[in-house]
Amino acid sequence: MADEAKKLISIVVPFLNERENIPVLYERVRAAFDSVEETFELVFVDDGSSDGSPDWAMQKATEDDRIKVIRLSRNFGHQIAITAGMDHARGDAVIIMDADLQDPPEVIPDLIAKWRLGKDVVYAVRESREGETVMKKFLAATFYKVFRHAANIDVPLNAGDFRLISRKAINALKQVRELHRFVRGLTCWVGFEQDSVVYKRAARLTGETKYPVWKSARLAWDGLTSFSGAPLRWITTFGIVVAFAGLLLTLHVVVSAFLGSENLEPGWATIVSLILFMGGVQLISLGLVGQYVSRTYEESKKRPLYFVKKMVGLPDQE
Repeated sequence: MADEAKKLISIVVPFLNERENIPVLYERVRAAFDSVEETFELVFVDDGSSDGSPDWAMQKATEDDRIKVIRLSRNFGHQIAITAGMDHARGDAVIIMDADLQDPPEVIPDLIAKWRLGKDVVYAVRESREGETVMKKFLAATFYKVFRHAANIDVPLNAGDFRLISRKAINALKQVRELHRFVRGLTCWVGFEQDSVVYKRAARLTGETKYPVWKSARLAWDGLTSFSGAPLRWITTFGIVVAFAGLLLTLHVVVSAFLGSENLEPGWATIVSLILFMGGVQLISLGLVGQYVSRTYEESKKRPLYFVKKMVGLPDQE
C-alpha cells in the first residue's frame, strides 16, 4: 500500500449471550489477518448479556490490546449495538459481523481487497444460507424484493449486516441518528463507491439464534417504514379498491331492487360481514397511520440512541 504505516481495520461485533462463540471468533479473526498487511482492532459491543461473555471479553482485553469492549447500560437492540461500535471504532475501515460465526472471518481478506481498490462499502452477499429454515429464506428473499421496490434504494439481495465500510462512509453514517435504524439500508443510502463479495453463510456455531422470525419481521418493518411511505400508499390503494367494490355492490342492489329481482333476499349475514370487513380495513389503516405518527413522535424527542456502562481499551477509558 502507499502508506508506510499499516492501515487499521476495526471489526465491530455486537453480541448478546455468546460466551461459547466469541473466543472462537477471536481466534479466527486473528488467523484471518495473518494473510493481510493491515492490522486490526476487535470492538466487542455487549448488548446486555447475562452469561459471562462480557467478563471474558474484558479479561481478554487486558491480555490483548487489540480487543476493545463497549458495554451498553441495557439491551438496546442489535442495530443500536452496531451503531455504538461504529461510533467508537477508530479504524480506516470498519467491518461489521455477528458473533455467532455465521459470518465467517475468513471472508475478511476478500472485503479488504475490494476496499483497497477504492470501494467505500463492500457488502457480503450470501450464496447459500446453512442452518436456516425454508420459510425464513423465503421471507428474507421476499422482503428484499419488496424493500428495493418500495424504498427505491439499491439494497443487494441476500446481504445482511456483514460488510466493510470505509472511514469516509462511517463519518457520513455517524451523522444519521434516527432511532429506528436499519443499518444495512443506511449503508446503501449514503452512497459512495459500493461493491460486493460472495460467500457461503455458515450455520450458527453454538447456541440459539437471537433473531427468530418475529424479530426478523420487526427489523424488516423498521427498515421498510424508515425508508419509505409505501405502506401508506398501499393501504390507500386497497381502500380505493374496497370502496369501488362497495359502490358496485350498491349499484347491483339498487338495480336489482328496481327491476324487482326475485334473487334479492335481505339477510343480516351479508350486512354484518361487510360491516366487519370495512371496520377491519379502517382499523388497519388507522393502525398503519398511527405507526408513522408514533415514529415521528419518538424521533422528535431526540433521545440518545444508547448509554455506555463501561468501556475497556478505548481512549475514553485510558
